[in-house]
Amino acid sequence: MKDTEAIRQAAETIWQGGIVAFPTETVYGLGADAYNPLAVARIFEVKRRPYFDPLIVHIAYPAYLKKLVKEIPSSAKKLTERLWPGPLTVVLLKEENIPDIVTAGLPSVAVRMPDHPMALSLIEESKCPIAAPSANPFGYLSPTTAEHVREQLGDQVDLILDGGPCPVGVESSIVSFLENKPRLLRPGGVSLEGIESIIGKVESSPINDKPSAPGMFPRHYAPRTPIVIDWNEKNRDLYKNRNIGLLAFQEPKSNLKFHFVEVLSKKGDMREAAANLFSAIRRLDALNLDLIVAEPIPEIGLGRAIMDRLRRATSSREQN
Repeated sequence: MKDTEAIRQAAETIWQGGIVAFPTETVYGLGADAYNPLAVARIFEVKRRPYFDPLIVHIAYPAYLKKLVKEIPSSAKKLTERLWPGPLTVVLLKEENIPDIVTAGLPSVAVRMPDHPMALSLIEESKCPIAAPSANPFGYLSPTTAEHVREQLGDQVDLILDGGPCPVGVESSIVSFLENKPRLLRPGGVSLEGIESIIGKVESSPINDKPSAPGMFPRHYAPRTPIVIDWNEKNRDLYKNRNIGLLAFQEPKSNLKFHFVEVLSKKGDMREAAANLFSAIRRLDALNLDLIVAEPIPEIGLGRAIMDRLRRATSSREQN
């Protein structure tokens, strides 16, 4: 089926209150008409997502933001002008036309314009903003290919658009403009340094009990196999007689013998590492290992987002 025909069918599914998995530059999303609360409710049901976890609303034109929010501060306008389309989500006070189920009852809404031709075409053809979290069961690894969606959600989705692998591979950065100063709620596909180069100093936020934006639960993006970040060769007795996989940033320098090794980027490229992150963890998780040990990555640029995802994948897990 040609892309144009597939997109037309997907848009018809959205019109009829269905849910569609579609590619973005970050990960695959599970989308519904943001103005249709019953359709949005199906997303929560399929994902088994808590109803107090808000969704991101995706738009095809920067100008559409005015229809969704009460006001756009100058710093938010600067960011969207420079970084949209792209992996940036802004959180602003919402207009009343956004159903409460989309925002988890919050007075604010998270909005972004994805940088993927198929996603933009779907939103345009659907003639409505699309509310969409990642297309996976809640708390599990985000999908970066259509096959990942099929494996995790199967026939629970009305239609899956296949746009190939996602080039960024980690979710969008989320910046809130609800306070006097902009606040980074989630590191992601746009680096903190890149954001601050446009609007100046940005505050950082601790994780709250009730999320104020998507992807803020302490335990998230988790495989079945436990992941450990804080490890070293001095503790080799802890890993004795266990099947262990290594998630390495570059070619591993460790002398420990691993059952399997996944290298995120042989040349140490942060973009390549981010794009490969979820697929690499998924491949290790499929090997029925006892443990996955992950090398820490320098927390600069996209490294901050990669380490954020790894920490959330290890949260509340036994470390030895």
